[in-house]
Amino acid sequence: MLNRLKRIEKRYQELNQQMAKPEVSSDPKQLQILAQERAGIEGLVTKYKEYKATAKSLEETRAMLNGELDEEMAVLAKQEIEILEPQLNRLLQELKTALLPRDAHDNKDVIMEIRAGAGGDEAGLFAADLFRMYSRYAQSKGWTIDIININEGGIGSFKEIIFEIKGRGAFSRLKYERGVHRVQRVPVTESSGRIHTSTATVAVLPEAEEVELSINPDDLRIDIFHSGGAGGQNVNKVATAVRITHLPTGMVATCQDERSQGRNKTKAMAVLRARLLDIEQRKQDEEISRQRRSQVGTGDRAEKIRTYNIPQSRVSDHRIGLTLHNLPQVLEGEIDELIDALATSDQAKQIGEQLA
Repeated sequence: MLNRLKRIEKRYQELNQQMAKPEVSSDPKQLQILAQERAGIEGLVTKYKEYKATAKSLEETRAMLNGELDEEMAVLAKQEIEILEPQLNRLLQELKTALLPRDAHDNKDVIMEIRAGAGGDEAGLFAADLFRMYSRYAQSKGWTIDIININEGGIGSFKEIIFEIKGRGAFSRLKYERGVHRVQRVPVTESSGRIHTSTATVAVLPEAEEVELSINPDDLRIDIFHSGGAGGQNVNKVATAVRITHLPTGMVATCQDERSQGRNKTKAMAVLRARLLDIEQRKQDEEISRQRRSQVGTGDRAEKIRTYNIPQSRVSDHRIGLTLHNLPQVLEGEIDELIDALATSDQAKQIGEQLA
């Protein structure tokens, strides 16, 4: 790892030298390319220099103890070592994390798909709870939410809801939410007080740019139809809903949330593109990490990644063994503690794989 850091520091110095050359500084395009590369490693180089300075101070202070020191100076040297050792370990850990390969999708917008799983009507209600939780979380981050398609169940429940979240770093945070979520609670209709268990599945897809994925127009079948559901006097008078079928895969994306046929088509294409990119990404990751490419399974209760126990106000993430007792706050969108713990666990796993 330290050899790799030395190479990065050397490259940083080379970039500074190149950017100082008159023929480069007078070429805006070339200067921008070099400046972008330098900016990408500048923070890492700064931290590496801090690590080297701390390591040198620690080495010198330890050497002082091996010499002839009076009692007062020896005490001061030992106190300095007690400060420098954890500081050096912290910097080393930060460098390991900084060297991890970055997910190319981390800064992308997100398309989320929540579907009711096992548990009948309660699963639909839980799907609505999850949508509300992610909506509140997005709002707290200053991200925007745009609903693409809803398939409603009973009152206040969803069989399926697909929506877009736009905001810097949205995928980097929400990617840990994909999987089967399980809820345990007593339904309103349960007179005996028996706890009911139901599930909902969450898929999190990075939104694909058109340049990332080439889709042959001949591979698409586009159907226009009348929107359904509640929506006022204009609903069902004009055919604006769009259904796009990708013929090679049979994948279908539908949008009927907008009154404009053009906007519905754009949204449906965004969903289709994200799904197809996800398929390609999972193919590429086949030999790298099975867990990182996994999505939602079948929605069976046994596949759960997280359990929300309403009677005990408890939420447990089974991937990392974390249990919190603040379920009301979590359902209001306060999920940073869960996501931070999952991100830390993921980083530690990657570091372990690198060292191995």
